[in-house]
Amino acid sequence: MNIENSLSDKSVFGQALFEKMKSITAVIDKMEFYEFEYSLNNIVPDSGTWLEVCLDPREAIQERISSPEFFENIQIKPKIDGRIVLDETIQHLTRMLFVGLVTGQYPVQWVKDYFYFDPRGFNFYVRSNYMTNEIKPHLGGKPYRAYEPKQTAFDSFHEVGYQDFKNANAEVDAAFIEIILDLVKVKGTPILLAIAGPTAAGKTEIVERLRVAFEKLNCKISAIELDNFLLDRDYREEHNIGSFGKKALHFDLLQGCIQAILAGQEIVTPRYDFINATSSHDLQGKLKPEGQPVAVHPSDIIFIEGNSPFLMPEIAAYVGIKVIYLTDDAVRLKRKWRRDIDYRKKYDPYYLRNRFFREQPSMAWKNYQPQLKVCDIFVDTTGAALWVTPEVKNLLPTG
Repeated sequence: MNIENSLSDKSVFGQALFEKMKSITAVIDKMEFYEFEYSLNNIVPDSGTWLEVCLDPREAIQERISSPEFFENIQIKPKIDGRIVLDETIQHLTRMLFVGLVTGQYPVQWVKDYFYFDPRGFNFYVRSNYMTNEIKPHLGGKPYRAYEPKQTAFDSFHEVGYQDFKNANAEVDAAFIEIILDLVKVKGTPILLAIAGPTAAGKTEIVERLRVAFEKLNCKISAIELDNFLLDRDYREEHNIGSFGKKALHFDLLQGCIQAILAGQEIVTPRYDFINATSSHDLQGKLKPEGQPVAVHPSDIIFIEGNSPFLMPEIAAYVGIKVIYLTDDAVRLKRKWRRDIDYRKKYDPYYLRNRFFREQPSMAWKNYQPQLKVCDIFVDTTGAALWVTPEVKNLLPTG
Protein backbone atom coordinates (compact mmCIF):
# COMPACT_ATOMS: atom_id res chain seq x y z
CA MET A 1 0.00 0.00 0.00
CA ASN A 2 1.21 3.48 -0.87
CA ILE A 3 1.04 5.16 2.55
CA GLU A 4 0.88 8.72 1.24
CA ASN A 5 -1.94 7.83 -1.14
CA SER A 6 -3.87 6.03 1.60
CA LEU A 7 -3.68 9.13 3.80
CA SER A 8 -4.44 11.73 1.15
CA ASP A 9 -7.39 9.93 -0.47
CA LYS A 10 -10.38 9.77 1.90
CA SER A 11 -11.97 6.86 0.08
CA VAL A 12 -8.79 4.77 0.03
CA PHE A 13 -8.17 5.54 3.70
CA GLY A 14 -11.73 4.63 4.61
CA GLN A 15 -11.60 1.28 2.85
CA ALA A 16 -8.25 0.41 4.45
CA LEU A 17 -9.45 1.42 7.91
CA PHE A 18 -12.71 -0.47 7.45
CA GLU A 19 -10.78 -3.72 6.93
CA LYS A 20 -8.43 -3.05 9.86
CA MET A 21 -11.27 -2.21 12.22
CA LYS A 22 -12.87 -5.60 11.58
CA SER A 23 -9.96 -7.03 13.58
CA ILE A 24 -10.56 -4.52 16.39
CA THR A 25 -14.26 -5.19 16.96
CA ALA A 26 -16.82 -7.59 15.50
CA VAL A 27 -19.44 -4.86 15.19
CA ILE A 28 -17.71 -3.54 12.07
CA ASP A 29 -18.57 -6.80 10.30
CA LYS A 30 -22.22 -5.88 10.90
CA MET A 31 -21.82 -2.61 9.00
CA GLU A 32 -21.84 -1.84 5.32
CA PHE A 33 -18.96 0.34 4.21
CA TYR A 34 -21.20 3.33 3.50
CA GLU A 35 -22.45 3.17 7.13
CA PHE A 36 -18.87 3.07 8.35
CA GLU A 37 -18.00 5.98 6.06
CA TYR A 38 -20.89 8.08 7.39
CA SER A 39 -19.42 7.78 10.89
CA LEU A 40 -15.83 8.28 9.77
CA ASN A 41 -16.72 11.54 8.03
CA ASN A 42 -17.53 13.04 11.43
CA ILE A 43 -13.94 12.71 12.61
CA VAL A 44 -11.97 13.44 9.43
CA PRO A 45 -9.40 16.24 10.04
CA ASP A 46 -10.59 19.71 9.06
CA SER A 47 -8.24 19.72 6.08
CA GLY A 48 -10.04 16.69 4.68
CA THR A 49 -6.84 14.64 4.57
CA TRP A 50 -5.32 12.25 7.10
CA LEU A 51 -1.82 13.40 6.14
CA GLU A 52 -1.89 16.07 8.84
CA VAL A 53 -2.15 13.50 11.66
CA CYS A 54 1.27 12.98 13.26
CA LEU A 55 1.73 9.78 15.24
CA ASP A 56 3.25 9.62 18.72
CA PRO A 57 5.44 6.63 19.63
CA ARG A 58 3.56 3.80 21.27
CA GLU A 59 5.67 4.10 24.41
CA ALA A 60 4.74 7.77 24.77
CA ILE A 61 1.05 6.97 24.41
CA GLN A 62 1.25 4.19 27.00
CA GLU A 63 2.97 6.52 29.45
CA ARG A 64 0.39 9.25 28.84
CA ILE A 65 -2.66 7.03 29.42
CA SER A 66 -1.11 5.72 32.64
CA SER A 67 -1.18 9.21 34.13
CA PRO A 68 -4.20 10.49 36.10
CA GLU A 69 -3.42 14.00 34.81
CA PHE A 70 -4.13 12.87 31.25
CA PHE A 71 -7.73 12.09 32.17
CA GLU A 72 -8.16 15.06 34.49
CA ASN A 73 -7.43 17.37 31.55
CA ILE A 74 -10.31 15.96 29.48
CA GLN A 75 -13.02 18.60 29.16
CA ILE A 76 -16.52 17.31 29.86
CA LYS A 77 -18.39 20.23 28.30
CA PRO A 78 -16.19 21.85 25.64
CA LYS A 79 -18.34 23.99 23.38
CA ILE A 80 -18.25 25.39 19.87
CA ASP A 81 -20.99 27.83 18.87
CA GLY A 82 -22.76 27.06 22.14
CA ARG A 83 -22.93 23.28 21.57
CA ILE A 84 -21.01 20.59 23.44
CA VAL A 85 -18.44 18.84 21.24
CA LEU A 86 -16.02 15.95 21.59
CA ASP A 87 -12.93 16.84 23.63
CA GLU A 88 -9.94 17.57 21.35
CA THR A 89 -7.70 15.06 23.15
CA ILE A 90 -10.18 12.22 22.58
CA GLN A 91 -10.56 13.24 18.95
CA HIS A 92 -6.81 13.44 18.38
CA LEU A 93 -6.18 10.07 20.05
CA THR A 94 -8.80 8.39 17.87
CA ARG A 95 -7.36 9.96 14.73
CA MET A 96 -3.87 8.76 15.65
CA LEU A 97 -5.11 5.22 16.25
CA PHE A 98 -6.96 5.22 12.94
CA VAL A 99 -3.88 6.40 11.04
CA GLY A 100 -1.58 4.07 12.96
CA LEU A 101 -3.76 1.10 12.09
CA VAL A 102 -3.90 1.97 8.40
CA THR A 103 -0.14 2.58 8.13
CA GLY A 104 0.76 -0.41 10.29
CA GLN A 105 2.66 1.71 12.82
CA TYR A 106 0.20 0.66 15.53
CA PRO A 107 -0.31 -3.13 15.50
CA VAL A 108 -3.87 -4.36 15.91
CA GLN A 109 -3.05 -6.32 19.07
CA TRP A 110 -1.40 -3.31 20.70
CA VAL A 111 -4.47 -1.21 20.02
CA LYS A 112 -6.75 -3.92 21.47
CA ASP A 113 -4.55 -4.30 24.55
CA TYR A 114 -4.79 -0.63 25.51
CA PHE A 115 -8.01 0.64 23.93
CA TYR A 116 -11.54 -0.36 23.02
CA PHE A 117 -13.72 1.10 20.31
CA ASP A 118 -17.22 2.48 20.72
CA PRO A 119 -19.02 2.06 17.38
CA ARG A 120 -21.86 4.40 18.25
CA GLY A 121 -19.69 7.32 19.34
CA PHE A 122 -17.08 6.20 16.78
CA ASN A 123 -14.07 6.88 18.97
CA PHE A 124 -11.58 4.94 21.06
CA TYR A 125 -11.47 4.78 24.86
CA VAL A 126 -8.64 3.76 27.16
CA ARG A 127 -9.08 0.26 28.55
CA SER A 128 -9.38 0.24 32.36
CA ASN A 129 -7.58 -2.31 34.53
CA TYR A 130 -9.52 -3.57 37.54
CA MET A 131 -8.04 -6.92 38.58
CA THR A 132 -4.31 -6.68 39.33
CA ASN A 133 -1.73 -9.24 40.44
CA GLU A 134 -1.75 -7.57 43.85
CA ILE A 135 -5.51 -8.12 44.22
CA LYS A 136 -5.68 -11.75 43.06
CA PRO A 137 -4.18 -13.33 46.24
CA HIS A 138 -6.79 -11.53 48.34
CA LEU A 139 -9.46 -13.28 46.27
CA GLY A 140 -7.93 -16.74 46.41
CA GLY A 141 -5.65 -16.45 43.38
CA LYS A 142 -8.23 -17.81 40.93
CA PRO A 143 -12.00 -17.70 40.38
CA TYR A 144 -14.12 -19.69 42.84
CA ARG A 145 -16.49 -20.49 39.97
CA ALA A 146 -16.33 -19.73 36.23
CA TYR A 147 -18.82 -19.98 33.39
CA GLU A 148 -19.01 -19.39 29.65
CA PRO A 149 -18.45 -15.63 29.08
CA LYS A 150 -21.56 -14.89 27.05
CA GLN A 151 -21.00 -11.14 27.00
CA THR A 152 -18.51 -11.72 24.17
CA ALA A 153 -21.54 -11.60 21.86
CA PHE A 154 -21.90 -7.90 22.69
CA ASP A 155 -18.79 -7.14 20.64
CA SER A 156 -21.07 -7.14 17.59
CA PHE A 157 -23.69 -4.84 19.21
CA HIS A 158 -23.91 -1.06 18.89
CA GLU A 159 -25.72 -0.86 22.22
CA VAL A 160 -26.91 -3.36 24.83
CA GLY A 161 -30.43 -3.61 26.28
CA TYR A 162 -31.67 -5.01 29.58
CA GLN A 163 -32.88 -8.38 28.30
CA ASP A 164 -29.67 -9.23 26.45
CA PHE A 165 -27.60 -8.19 29.46
CA LYS A 166 -29.72 -10.22 31.88
CA ASN A 167 -29.59 -13.35 29.72
CA ALA A 168 -25.82 -13.13 29.25
CA ASN A 169 -25.29 -12.93 33.02
CA ALA A 170 -27.83 -15.59 34.03
CA GLU A 171 -25.41 -18.30 35.17
CA VAL A 172 -22.98 -16.14 37.10
CA ASP A 173 -25.85 -14.18 38.68
CA ALA A 174 -27.58 -17.37 39.84
CA ALA A 175 -24.37 -18.66 41.41
CA PHE A 176 -23.77 -15.31 43.12
CA ILE A 177 -27.27 -15.31 44.61
CA GLU A 178 -26.70 -18.83 45.93
CA ILE A 179 -23.47 -17.74 47.63
CA ILE A 180 -25.13 -14.71 49.24
CA LEU A 181 -27.96 -16.83 50.64
CA ASP A 182 -25.45 -19.26 52.11
CA LEU A 183 -23.40 -16.47 53.70
CA VAL A 184 -26.43 -14.81 55.29
CA LYS A 185 -27.38 -18.14 56.89
CA VAL A 186 -23.95 -18.22 58.52
CA LYS A 187 -23.65 -14.53 59.45
CA GLY A 188 -27.23 -13.93 60.55
CA THR A 189 -29.48 -10.87 60.34
CA PRO A 190 -29.96 -7.94 60.33
CA ILE A 191 -27.11 -7.51 57.91
CA LEU A 192 -25.92 -4.71 55.65
CA LEU A 193 -25.03 -6.02 52.20
CA ALA A 194 -22.98 -3.56 50.15
CA ILE A 195 -22.82 -3.96 46.38
CA ALA A 196 -20.31 -1.64 44.75
CA GLY A 197 -20.07 -1.21 41.02
CA PRO A 198 -19.70 1.46 38.35
CA THR A 199 -22.52 2.98 36.36
CA ALA A 200 -24.44 0.52 34.17
CA ALA A 201 -22.73 -2.51 35.72
CA GLY A 202 -26.10 -4.02 36.63
CA LYS A 203 -26.21 -3.26 40.37
CA THR A 204 -29.88 -2.32 40.44
CA GLU A 205 -30.90 -5.44 38.55
CA ILE A 206 -28.91 -7.87 40.71
CA VAL A 207 -30.25 -6.26 43.88
CA GLU A 208 -33.78 -6.86 42.59
CA ARG A 209 -33.03 -10.53 41.93
CA LEU A 210 -31.51 -10.90 45.39
CA ARG A 211 -34.58 -9.20 46.83
CA VAL A 212 -36.84 -11.80 45.21
CA ALA A 213 -34.65 -14.63 46.52
CA PHE A 214 -34.77 -13.29 50.09
CA GLU A 215 -38.51 -12.65 49.97
CA LYS A 216 -39.03 -16.33 49.13
CA LEU A 217 -37.33 -17.02 52.48
CA ASN A 218 -39.71 -14.57 54.18
CA CYS A 219 -36.92 -12.09 54.91
CA LYS A 220 -37.78 -8.42 55.19
CA ILE A 221 -35.84 -6.37 52.63
CA SER A 222 -34.91 -2.72 52.29
CA ALA A 223 -32.34 -0.77 50.29
CA ILE A 224 -30.25 2.33 50.70
CA GLU A 225 -29.17 3.73 47.34
CA LEU A 226 -25.84 5.47 47.74
CA ASP A 227 -26.53 7.55 44.63
CA ASN A 228 -29.48 9.12 46.44
CA PHE A 229 -26.97 10.80 48.74
CA LEU A 230 -25.14 12.53 45.86
CA LEU A 231 -24.86 16.30 45.94
CA ASP A 232 -26.12 18.27 42.93
CA ARG A 233 -24.05 17.42 39.84
CA ASP A 234 -23.40 21.09 38.97
CA TYR A 235 -21.89 21.63 42.41
CA ARG A 236 -19.72 18.52 42.13
CA GLU A 237 -18.49 19.47 38.67
CA GLU A 238 -17.86 23.06 39.68
CA HIS A 239 -15.67 21.86 42.55
CA ASN A 240 -14.15 18.96 40.55
CA ILE A 241 -15.38 16.45 43.12
CA GLY A 242 -16.49 13.57 40.90
CA SER A 243 -19.20 11.10 41.81
CA PHE A 244 -17.75 9.10 44.68
CA GLY A 245 -16.19 9.63 48.08
CA LYS A 246 -17.30 11.58 51.14
CA LYS A 247 -17.10 14.99 49.46
CA ALA A 248 -19.56 13.93 46.74
CA LEU A 249 -22.22 12.88 49.25
CA HIS A 250 -24.47 14.03 52.04
CA PHE A 251 -22.11 11.97 54.16
CA ASP A 252 -23.38 12.79 57.64
CA LEU A 253 -26.89 11.89 56.53
CA LEU A 254 -25.62 8.61 55.08
CA GLN A 255 -23.77 7.57 58.21
CA GLY A 256 -26.71 8.49 60.44
CA CYS A 257 -29.14 6.55 58.27
CA ILE A 258 -27.03 3.39 58.37
CA GLN A 259 -26.67 3.53 62.14
CA ALA A 260 -30.39 4.07 62.59
CA ILE A 261 -31.63 1.31 60.30
CA LEU A 262 -29.27 -1.27 61.81
CA ALA A 263 -30.73 -0.26 65.16
CA GLY A 264 -34.19 -1.14 63.87
CA GLN A 265 -35.42 2.40 63.10
CA GLU A 266 -37.18 3.61 59.97
CA ILE A 267 -35.09 6.19 58.11
CA VAL A 268 -35.65 8.94 55.55
CA THR A 269 -32.92 9.38 52.92
CA PRO A 270 -32.39 12.04 50.27
CA ARG A 271 -33.60 11.38 46.73
CA TYR A 272 -31.40 12.09 43.70
CA ASP A 273 -33.11 13.18 40.48
CA PHE A 274 -31.09 11.59 37.66
CA ILE A 275 -32.85 13.55 34.96
CA ASN A 276 -32.04 16.97 36.43
CA ALA A 277 -28.97 15.73 38.38
CA THR A 278 -30.14 17.38 41.60
CA SER A 279 -30.62 16.26 45.19
CA SER A 280 -33.78 16.60 47.26
CA HIS A 281 -31.56 18.14 49.95
CA ASP A 282 -29.44 21.30 49.98
CA LEU A 283 -25.73 21.44 50.81
CA GLN A 284 -26.51 21.74 54.51
CA GLY A 285 -28.46 18.47 54.39
CA LYS A 286 -31.86 20.10 54.73
CA LEU A 287 -34.84 19.10 52.60
CA LYS A 288 -35.48 21.56 49.77
CA PRO A 289 -39.01 23.01 49.56
CA GLU A 290 -39.78 20.86 46.49
CA GLY A 291 -37.76 17.86 47.68
CA GLN A 292 -39.27 14.39 48.00
CA PRO A 293 -37.14 12.15 50.24
CA VAL A 294 -37.20 8.33 50.40
CA ALA A 295 -38.55 6.40 53.39
CA VAL A 296 -36.73 3.12 54.18
CA HIS A 297 -38.04 0.61 56.71
CA PRO A 298 -35.90 -1.58 59.00
CA SER A 299 -35.34 -5.10 57.67
CA ASP A 300 -33.45 -8.35 57.91
CA ILE A 301 -31.44 -7.53 54.78
CA ILE A 302 -30.42 -3.94 54.04
CA PHE A 303 -28.85 -3.43 50.64
CA ILE A 304 -26.53 -0.52 50.05
CA GLU A 305 -25.48 -0.10 46.43
CA GLY A 306 -23.37 2.49 44.67
CA ASN A 307 -19.88 3.31 43.48
CA SER A 308 -18.03 3.20 46.78
CA PRO A 309 -19.97 1.95 49.82
CA PHE A 310 -16.95 0.39 51.49
CA LEU A 311 -14.22 2.66 50.17
CA MET A 312 -15.07 4.84 53.15
CA PRO A 313 -13.87 3.20 56.41
CA GLU A 314 -16.67 4.82 58.42
CA ILE A 315 -19.23 2.99 56.26
CA ALA A 316 -17.25 -0.23 55.72
CA ALA A 317 -17.31 -0.88 59.48
CA TYR A 318 -21.06 -1.53 59.29
CA VAL A 319 -21.03 -3.77 56.20
CA GLY A 320 -21.57 -7.50 56.75
CA ILE A 321 -20.91 -8.62 53.15
CA LYS A 322 -18.85 -6.53 50.72
CA VAL A 323 -19.40 -7.17 47.02
CA ILE A 324 -17.88 -5.73 43.85
CA TYR A 325 -20.24 -6.28 40.92
CA LEU A 326 -18.39 -5.36 37.75
CA THR A 327 -18.89 -5.27 34.00
CA ASP A 328 -16.15 -4.16 31.60
CA ASP A 329 -16.21 -0.54 30.46
CA ALA A 330 -16.94 -1.33 26.80
CA VAL A 331 -20.12 -3.22 27.68
CA ARG A 332 -21.24 -0.64 30.23
CA LEU A 333 -20.84 2.13 27.67
CA LYS A 334 -23.08 0.22 25.26
CA ARG A 335 -25.62 -0.13 28.06
CA LYS A 336 -25.45 3.61 28.74
CA TRP A 337 -26.15 4.45 25.10
CA ARG A 338 -29.36 2.42 25.27
CA ARG A 339 -30.38 3.39 28.81
CA ASP A 340 -29.21 6.97 29.28
CA ILE A 341 -29.39 8.36 25.74
CA ASP A 342 -32.20 6.39 24.07
CA TYR A 343 -34.51 5.76 27.01
CA ARG A 344 -33.79 8.25 29.79
CA LYS A 345 -32.53 10.95 27.41
CA LYS A 346 -30.35 11.86 30.36
CA TYR A 347 -27.26 13.33 28.67
CA ASP A 348 -26.10 15.17 25.62
CA PRO A 349 -24.29 12.40 23.64
CA TYR A 350 -21.02 14.38 23.52
CA TYR A 351 -21.24 14.96 27.25
CA LEU A 352 -21.64 11.20 27.76
CA ARG A 353 -18.58 10.44 25.64
CA ASN A 354 -16.35 13.04 27.26
CA ARG A 355 -17.37 12.12 30.78
CA PHE A 356 -17.06 8.36 30.27
CA PHE A 357 -13.60 8.76 28.72
CA ARG A 358 -12.45 11.00 31.55
CA GLU A 359 -13.83 9.10 34.53
CA GLN A 360 -13.62 5.33 33.96
CA PRO A 361 -9.84 4.64 34.15
CA SER A 362 -9.50 6.97 37.13
CA MET A 363 -12.44 5.27 38.85
CA ALA A 364 -10.72 1.92 38.33
CA TRP A 365 -7.52 3.16 39.99
CA LYS A 366 -8.98 5.28 42.76
CA ASN A 367 -12.21 3.47 43.56
CA TYR A 368 -12.51 -0.13 42.46
CA GLN A 369 -8.96 -1.43 42.86
CA PRO A 370 -8.93 -0.28 46.53
CA GLN A 371 -12.35 -1.87 47.11
CA LEU A 372 -11.33 -5.09 45.39
CA LYS A 373 -8.49 -5.32 47.92
CA VAL A 374 -10.99 -5.46 50.80
CA CYS A 375 -14.15 -6.99 49.28
CA ASP A 376 -15.53 -10.42 50.19
CA ILE A 377 -16.88 -11.29 46.74
CA PHE A 378 -16.03 -10.08 43.24
CA VAL A 379 -18.60 -10.77 40.50
CA ASP A 380 -16.99 -10.36 37.08
CA THR A 381 -19.97 -10.54 34.74
CA THR A 382 -17.93 -9.95 31.57
CA GLY A 383 -15.52 -12.75 32.47
CA ALA A 384 -18.45 -14.79 33.88
CA ALA A 385 -16.41 -15.51 37.01
CA LEU A 386 -17.00 -15.41 40.76
CA TRP A 387 -14.08 -14.63 43.05
CA VAL A 388 -14.25 -14.98 46.84
CA THR A 389 -11.75 -14.54 49.64
CA PRO A 390 -10.37 -17.65 51.34
CA GLU A 391 -12.29 -16.60 54.48
CA VAL A 392 -15.57 -16.55 52.59
CA LYS A 393 -14.79 -19.81 50.84
CA ASN A 394 -14.36 -21.50 54.23
CA LEU A 395 -17.85 -20.33 55.25
CA LEU A 396 -19.54 -21.78 52.17
CA PRO A 397 -20.89 -25.35 52.01
CA THR A 398 -18.48 -26.24 49.20
CA GLY A 399 -15.52 -24.48 50.87
